[in-house]
Amino acid sequence: MLKMKLEDFNFELPEHLIAKHPLDKRADSRLLVFQDRQITDKQFYDIISYFNAGDILVRNNSKVIPARLFVEDEKSQK
Repeated sequence: MLKMKLEDFNFELPEHLIAKHPLDKRADSRLLVFQDRQITDKQFYDIISYFNAGDILVRNNSKVIPARLFVEDEKSQK
């Protein structure tokens, strides 16, 4: 069983990198591409170049909601 530690969730996220509103031109949004074990930062309008005949694009229409995750340390359960 995979055990996660609270420290696994610690990371630096600069305030200027947090999207607060969608761009006027959605196609100008950033696109993170993982290909051939490399990560590349692209623009969303480049997405078509990553598709082959027969590929399927799944659209996720979910929204971000304010949420909080409460975690209890194993030691506190004893």
